[in-house]
Amino acid sequence: MVEIFKTNVNDRDQAQLLLTEIHKAFSVYKANFDLEDCDKILRVKCTEEIIQPSSLIAFLENFGCSAEVIF
Repeated sequence: MVEIFKTNVNDRDQAQLLLTEIHKAFSVYKANFDLEDCDKILRVKCTEEIIQPSSLIAFLENFGCSAEVIF
């Protein structure tokens, strides 16, 4: 399963910090940012369980970031 999120993350250092924290909190997720995309895309892939978008969005909000699922 893959979920794609539009974010407000603009900085590479912030993106790297968030990826580190995402991988700690959601150990079965594989995540990456595409900051060159106009939507500052966060892609999350998981083959072991269903991705919970609301949990990940709430997690990012704790770091002052916004995200929304792109359908």
